[in-house]
Amino acid sequence: MTTDGTQNHPTNGYNPLDPEVEKKLDPAFVKYYNEVINLKPATHQIPLKNVRTNPEKYAGPWVTPILETELIRSRKIPSKDGYEIPVRIYHPDPAVFGEGPHGLHLNYHGGGFVFGGLGPDAKFCADISENVGLVVIDVNYRHCPEATFDKCFEDSWAALNWARNNSKEIKINPNSVSISGISAGGHICAVLQHMCRDAGIPLKLAVLAVPVATDFSTYQKPSDSPFPSFTEFRKGAMLNWERMSFFGDCLFQTNEEVVRASIPRYWMQPLDAPNFSGLCETFLITAECDPVRDEGEAYGRKVHEAGAKVAFKRYLGMPHPFMHMTSQLEQARQYDRDVFEALNVVHGRDD
Repeated sequence: MTTDGTQNHPTNGYNPLDPEVEKKLDPAFVKYYNEVINLKPATHQIPLKNVRTNPEKYAGPWVTPILETELIRSRKIPSKDGYEIPVRIYHPDPAVFGEGPHGLHLNYHGGGFVFGGLGPDAKFCADISENVGLVVIDVNYRHCPEATFDKCFEDSWAALNWARNNSKEIKINPNSVSISGISAGGHICAVLQHMCRDAGIPLKLAVLAVPVATDFSTYQKPSDSPFPSFTEFRKGAMLNWERMSFFGDCLFQTNEEVVRASIPRYWMQPLDAPNFSGLCETFLITAECDPVRDEGEAYGRKVHEAGAKVAFKRYLGMPHPFMHMTSQLEQARQYDRDVFEALNVVHGRDD
């Protein structure tokens, strides 16, 4: 046993791939997983207090520090209850894109509502600003279990409204706004779609990447999900039933009944939203070898059936968080190109 509460390094890695799942994965990912990712335990297998104390130690191998410059600044902005939300704001180079006002893109990280921060998506946010010419705000909403589940939505909503209300200060066009999120962040963006529609706030695009769309915290076993992919990839790479169960246990460690009663049902399960009409254009992205693949695509179909424009793309042979692995996977680099192209089009920079 090591000092951080994990087992000593096993000879075949901490979480060897399930043979049946491995057959379906892209060989390039399998190689990277075996040679790099599996050399340390997953974050849910480490005492949470250790991850909180030293998040850099347990960060994914794709996380690289982003140095702050005149164009990249961190700050804190107020949430509904006065909590100061950490954000990082990326401005495009005025020598290339002019002084603005620019379009605005808000990013919401993944991590099962438990992990994440301003590190995992930093390169992605910087690349959007550099390649598309948008002001990008990366939002580090509050995490469970220290915060109750509703706070992630309050923080995310507050950040979006703060940006629009301070459009002159940050040099953005408040009517040219898009959002994106991976996994839990995709779930948050799905909720924000509905909140923006109800508040009359125009969104150009919501990029929902490998989104969680159901209340998985209620499942006792994988087959409790109505979607086949949840059972098929219950032993999936990077995201599996063990990790999902850990996240579910973290969502409501206190005041579950009170919190559930105080928020709309669709905050827990976007698929249960009462009204799908009038939502913004959506880019729905899934990974073939991902337990939440089918529920994400089901959410996208509901948006499309209600009349919104939806582009679907399933990245073959990929696991849940593949988009971070741009140094190793062509599919991840293609993901970046696909998102940049979609943002260029909706923000009017496709010329």
